[in-house]
Amino acid sequence: MATMATSFTKSFTTKTNTFLDQSSFHGVPVTSPVRMQPLKSSQKNVSITMSAASSSEQYDLGSFKFQPIKESIVAREMIRRYMTDMITYADTDVVICGAGSAGLSCAYELSKNPNVQVAIIEQSVSPGGGAWLGGQLFSAMVVRKPAHHFLDELEIEYDEQEDYVVIKHAALFTSTIMSKLLARPNVKLFNAVAAEDLIIKEGRVAGVVTNWALVTMNHDTQSCMDPNVMEAKVVVSSCGHDGPMGATGVKRLRSVGMIESVPGMKALDMNTAEDAIVRLTREIVPGMIVTGMEVAEIDGSPRMGPTFGAMMISGQKAAHLALKALGLPNALDGSYVGSGKPELMFAAADGPEIAEA
Repeated sequence: MATMATSFTKSFTTKTNTFLDQSSFHGVPVTSPVRMQPLKSSQKNVSITMSAASSSEQYDLGSFKFQPIKESIVAREMIRRYMTDMITYADTDVVICGAGSAGLSCAYELSKNPNVQVAIIEQSVSPGGGAWLGGQLFSAMVVRKPAHHFLDELEIEYDEQEDYVVIKHAALFTSTIMSKLLARPNVKLFNAVAAEDLIIKEGRVAGVVTNWALVTMNHDTQSCMDPNVMEAKVVVSSCGHDGPMGATGVKRLRSVGMIESVPGMKALDMNTAEDAIVRLTREIVPGMIVTGMEVAEIDGSPRMGPTFGAMMISGQKAAHLALKALGLPNALDGSYVGSGKPELMFAAADGPEIAEA
């Protein structure tokens, strides 16, 4: 680990420091968004044009015609680029299993360092987990303060109340963080891919075993279809609460004897649950960090219901735990490069322990 830390530290460049200086992990917004006022329309007068962004030529929708292309070119472009990504990320810095709100927040925070290579594994075709809706199929997303500073960074508008904020639609958060995250060159999302197992070497998690999600779901209906692998210096498990594919990371650790039990979530208590999830986000065994609702599963802490601040801040904390494991500046040991005191984002999580960490 010391050798790895040294090599990563040496690779830290002025460009990286500039990147970190711009980080608002600690709650300083990149820009000041115009926040929505309750019961008032925030619609702006936006002129809509049919012209291409890089051309002044107008579309003629009466006789529109695409440029010609061979079908084989389309196939080759998709295959070549995807296979190149598979080769590139076969041995990577951080693998995040689960692209829900915690996993996406973790990846977003990590991606600020351009020298950290991040692969995200998501078994669903559509990443986002439960963050496309606010709860019980309702639209709005409630985020308790001070997690709203993360929304300021993402430039997401919200209705501000005294102790919390409300985003008009949860999908606004999910689509915004994904669009910003996936545009970064050091991140690759592998959706429709399942993490079937862990790579474990000498008592340390060293990567994940992957397969197409449709293959994983049909192991009982087909002959054996062997998986692929993805080595990583750090694995972040954000599979979510228990379910058909949830909490799989910690359940696998239990089955191989690396942890004793996975008691599952307790009953709902928002005020206890969100603080606990952030506080107990940690490296559970060497090489593997747990974040989000999977923390509640392994610690038997309360579920939090339809509030999302803990998912965001737990994901950010997991990112800084990963940076620490990589020997890079992070907010947990005071080496983070940036203004202010990022550790204050975790202050709300302080309180009496509800489970053994």
